[in-house]
Amino acid sequence: MRWQTGVCAAALGLAVFGVGTAQAIENQTWRFGLEEIEGSVQYEYAARFGELMNERTDGAVTVQLFPYGQLGGLTDIYDAVQSGAIQLAFGSGFLGGTVPESQLFSLNFILTDDEWTNTQILNSEEFRKNEDFVDAFRNRDLHPLAVVPEGWQVWGLQQPVRTPEDFSGIAIRTMDNRLLRETYQAYGADPTTMEYGEIYSGLQLGQIEGNIQPVFAHEEMSFYEVQDYLVFANQAQFIATFMGNRDWYDGLSDELKEIVDGVVVDLVEYIHDVQVQLNTERLDVITSNSDIQLVELTAEEREAFRELSLPVRDTFVEMVGERGERLLNLLLELVEEHED
Repeated sequence: MRWQTGVCAAALGLAVFGVGTAQAIENQTWRFGLEEIEGSVQYEYAARFGELMNERTDGAVTVQLFPYGQLGGLTDIYDAVQSGAIQLAFGSGFLGGTVPESQLFSLNFILTDDEWTNTQILNSEEFRKNEDFVDAFRNRDLHPLAVVPEGWQVWGLQQPVRTPEDFSGIAIRTMDNRLLRETYQAYGADPTTMEYGEIYSGLQLGQIEGNIQPVFAHEEMSFYEVQDYLVFANQAQFIATFMGNRDWYDGLSDELKEIVDGVVVDLVEYIHDVQVQLNTERLDVITSNSDIQLVELTAEEREAFRELSLPVRDTFVEMVGERGERLLNLLLELVEEHED
């Protein structure tokens, strides 16, 4: 059964505030920095967010999008939203350097095998509005608005990998994220940090031999042209946090905060369907335009990697402290509830 909370909340928000309130909102433009290019999951989310905000404020709010590259690198985007130079941004793996607790999403094998279930868990009030989660961002001049899974992280490689032994010595690109580095070291690989825009040439020149991305990114950045295998281990989803500048958010009227929250809730199911469709379509493009081979790990093969990933949870707690430990335990509890 599909989640209906978002539709009800949005409808209630409109019923309470009405057109008269929307007309009273001051005209304003919000700048939204993206980690991905036009046509990506983040772009589709941001575009729809802008449309709905414009509609529900009767044209008072305009959202201006800045796809990847227009504001510099990933850390430049985070710096811009922290400083208030832009109001909104997405943050994913690289965000761990700014919000260490967000590295929770970099841990492997902590979610269920079902993408829609994971999306509901991460956007439930129990998680999204949990005090520890919110404070982790607010203590860094940010405010979290939503959690957006963008599809399973898929290994793009020059050779097939089915066991940790197969990973031995493979130079695989990871974000600048200690947990990812330690995870792939545990798998036997050689993790290498590289800026997103440099991955294609890095693969082409042999500086790296592997890359971890959702399917749509493998396609839109043409990584599949310089890789021979896509390996599906369902070890983790690519997860981004939609966030705003803290002071900007605090300065919004109660009416605008309610409208933002209603839009965010409405977008949960929308963006889930978008990412599933986008990743499916992009995989078809990849297989139609290349000889790349697809490898899907069995449950037994996945279990070997899961066992190796477990000690990295302790690393996360060591790095982040008690707040991170509470968030990890909360997420594991919510996952267990949904699996029972």
